Amino acid sequence: APPSLAFETNSTAERMYWLMNHELVHVANGDKAARQDQAWRRFLRGKVSPQAQNPESLLYAYLTVPRFNVPRWYGEGSAVFLETWMGGGLGRAQGGYDEMVFRAMVRDDAPFYDPLGLVSRGVMVDFQVGVNAYLYGTRFFTWLAYARSPEKVIAWLRRDEGSQRHYADQFQQVFGIPLEQGWQQWIEFEREFQQRNLTRVREYPVTPYRVLPGAAMGSISRTFYDEASGILYGAFRSSGVLEHIGALNTRDGSYRRLGDIKRGLLYRVAAFAFDPASGTAFFTNDNHALRDLMALDVKSGEQRMLLEDARIGEIAFNPADRSLMGVRHHNGVATLVRIPHPYTGWTVVHEFPYGVVASDLDISPDGRRLSASIGEVNADQFVRVWDLDKLLGGRLEHLSEFRFGQSVPESFVFSRDGRYLYGSSYYSGVSNVFRYEVSSGAVEAVSNAEVGFFRPIEMGDGKMVVLAYTGQGFVPAVIDPKPVADVSAIKFLGTELVARHPVVTTWQVPPASTVDSEKLIIAKGVYAPLRELTLVNAYPVLQGYKSAAGLGYRINFEDPIRFASVSVTAAWTPSTSDLPGDQRAHLDVSGTYLGWRAGLSWNKSDFYDLFGPTKRSRKGYAARLGYDHLLIYDDPRKLTLSMDLSHFGKIDTLPNAQNVGTTFTKLTTGEVKLSYTDLRRSLGAVDDEKGVLAGATLAVNRAGDRASALLHGGFDFGMSLPLAHSSLWLRSSAGVASGKRDDP
Repeated sequence: APPSLAFETNSTAERMYWLMNHELVHVANGDKAARQDQAWRRFLRGKVSPQAQNPESLLYAYLTVPRFNVPRWYGEGSAVFLETWMGGGLGRAQGGYDEMVFRAMVRDDAPFYDPLGLVSRGVMVDFQVGVNAYLYGTRFFTWLAYARSPEKVIAWLRRDEGSQRHYADQFQQVFGIPLEQGWQQWIEFEREFQQRNLTRVREYPVTPYRVLPGAAMGSISRTFYDEASGILYGAFRSSGVLEHIGALNTRDGSYRRLGDIKRGLLYRVAAFAFDPASGTAFFTNDNHALRDLMALDVKSGEQRMLLEDARIGEIAFNPADRSLMGVRHHNGVATLVRIPHPYTGWTVVHEFPYGVVASDLDISPDGRRLSASIGEVNADQFVRVWDLDKLLGGRLEHLSEFRFGQSVPESFVFSRDGRYLYGSSYYSGVSNVFRYEVSSGAVEAVSNAEVGFFRPIEMGDGKMVVLAYTGQGFVPAVIDPKPVADVSAIKFLGTELVARHPVVTTWQVPPASTVDSEKLIIAKGVYAPLRELTLVNAYPVLQGYKSAAGLGYRINFEDPIRFASVSVTAAWTPSTSDLPGDQRAHLDVSGTYLGWRAGLSWNKSDFYDLFGPTKRSRKGYAARLGYDHLLIYDDPRKLTLSMDLSHFGKIDTLPNAQNVGTTFTKLTTGEVKLSYTDLRRSLGAVDDEKGVLAGATLAVNRAGDRASALLHGGFDFGMSLPLAHSSLWLRSSAGVASGKRDDP
């Protein structure tokens, strides 16, 4: 499915072209190697990815892939910066959203994160969480290219002979100053640059806005204003609070949470529509997967699912017949669909060709017209209006359209009389509210925002509810929309970069039509993961066995897609320890294939036995076979059926209890376990994590000539508390055991 273009937080380029350009930068960063790196790759038999079982692999990863073991802002910032110029200038290095974010920070005197704060505090308290890595990283790379040169930026990224292994050391070698100093220079520049942009905007009267009382900062969906009650309905997302449908009383500032949203989007939260006559809010759940269509009664709070896994979003309510219109994404193609009341199914209205994507649907108050934002495969953006009856009859000819160039028309909605469409666009560089007259096609700006206005809704008195962007996120506000004679265009740092260093315009990747892709195919046929297993790396490891330390070697095999893997670890404990001779050699073989897992071991050793009181190493041999079957996979809910069969020999301690010795040397166990997990965030102001684990286990054990069975059930509930990062878990369990022969 296409990425969301909300607030132009993604490139408007054709999505596969954009995605491949972005990922190619990551591939290059992971492949480029100096002679030292190549020597380590030969010695370690390939690139090494960190493995939790052997923390030494962190060092080996750094030795074999130094430019991949970097902070996220470095990796993603470089990819977004380069993808922009590889895409001919289409991308967030020249995006209105990025400019707006930093302009708001300067206007509102919001603090800038330093590199360490960005990956620590920045992912905890900011509503954009990990996306800040993209924002800050892209901006820092763009400034470096502008202030120093694009060639020096590439030199920083490259891993050539004479370059430094660590990214910060390489920065100092290329730019002659420490990374932290360069970061501070960028912040100083950014403040001056955005102050000049704010001065340009203020050359014309700025549209004032009034923040609604009780408004939450963060991301907000399309909203609906109930004139009678003064309540604003929508989907809300803010830091530390689960995404939800909410009702904001704009008169007294009170706020009600009406229902939770499952897997909300970062910027759009969810598709949202409203039926004022019945008081029903329609929204989408499972927004990162197959999207369920939901209905919620705003008075009672009753919530029900209408269509499961429908893949339908961009919903709009038709007051004339109570139907819904939406866009369904399937196999990469966008399809306009209609969902008639009572919403038990949908019908196809029109299937767009690949690359043409409709979004932000709206229906006129009389139910006669449909509007949508349309993105073409060549990145051109339009607002289009259709006669709904003709459209439902199979005629796609639009009544009118306005081309916004490559600026996305955002959330255009009909006025109360159906004469106009109101929406926003970065048409002038700043996101302002525009009024589009359907009959004449005339477009005029009705705001001059310092930072940005979005998703306007006309009120009965002619004023508008908008989302105003601030240094803390989006906030509902009210403006008085009046046609403005002119607005000043701001300067984009990306455009300034092109003017100073036009070499970036030569970095565009040729379109796919110039490449004969058939010549690039090296094989065709059925993909069999087990036949594709190959050696990926091998390296020395430290191992602990009981209270002794040993040396070992780990060999890893994988198929390219990682459907199958085999790891072999062989170790030896030297004779300086007090171990008997038959316990000095250690071997552990483990493998996975889809849901299957298996293992063989002899005197199993473990790295973590070198530290702490817990010992995982065990004398003797073991053979294990298990399978996990997901009965329910519906994040954040999972129901898993696990089956395990194990046999142990020559043991002196129970396999899972280091402090329990045995009077027997052989043990066979079989286990069937059903476990259910449901992980959710806190619903209140306290930023905590809650987890639930309920399960039942049936285990059958046979030791020598004795057998026993154990039926065990349990329930776990836990939460993390913000104070001192403490946690609390409540655990309840019960078991029933039965034995045969003389087993008590």
